[in-house]
Amino acid sequence: MHRAGRIVAEVLERMRERVAPGVTTVELDKLAEAVISRHNAIPSFKGYPPGSAHPFPASICVSVNEELVHGIPGPRVLQEGDIVSIDVGAILDGYHGDAAITLPVGQIGPETQRLLEVTEGSLYAGITAARVGKRSGDISAAIQSYAESRGYNVVREYTGHGIGRKMHEDPQVPNYGQPGKGVRLHKGMTIALEPMVLAGDRQVRVLEDHWTVVSSDGKLTAHFEHTIVVTDDEAEILTRL
Repeated sequence: MHRAGRIVAEVLERMRERVAPGVTTVELDKLAEAVISRHNAIPSFKGYPPGSAHPFPASICVSVNEELVHGIPGPRVLQEGDIVSIDVGAILDGYHGDAAITLPVGQIGPETQRLLEVTEGSLYAGITAARVGKRSGDISAAIQSYAESRGYNVVREYTGHGIGRKMHEDPQVPNYGQPGKGVRLHKGMTIALEPMVLAGDRQVRVLEDHWTVVSSDGKLTAHFEHTIVVTDDEAEILTRL
């Protein structure tokens, strides 16, 4: 999982370098798939879930502005002032890595920048709470408290999750919850934490493509994610360089 996580981290670093006004979301997808393939890995998302009537058709999720998660790459051209969430998964030797970032496209306003900072901050609040002996609810509560105390909302319908030989494993780790509740954390647990934060109301809806999740009120959203492993001390982040 260390190696799968490092591939994901490398893809996200390339996304940082490539995102700019004038770039299409499908260009980002092609670049990501090329990096994953170069490492003899497989995109986790492409064709997921197997046997579905509507399997995901791309290698990464690219979600712009009010699109919270699961955006499908295509001909859309990124514009100055947009924000774009990029979610990447890779499988290497049967193990998954999964992480996401939300990036500015050119210059963005201070309120938009604050949304990104708070969402990333809520991710690290959750990581800090992920310690042996704690419970999954401690992570959830830390994420929720960090975001809501700063005037934002967290999504209820989509959650963080265990990860390993499958992309989605137990336990589910929502972005809201109560301290002391949920599954007890033990050494070696691998979890993908992913705060999904909304500038407006927390209600969301799914578009007709069966995948793209957007804020119901059209306001901006952001998404950050890391795969971590619980240790005796501070959790280790597997998806950063």
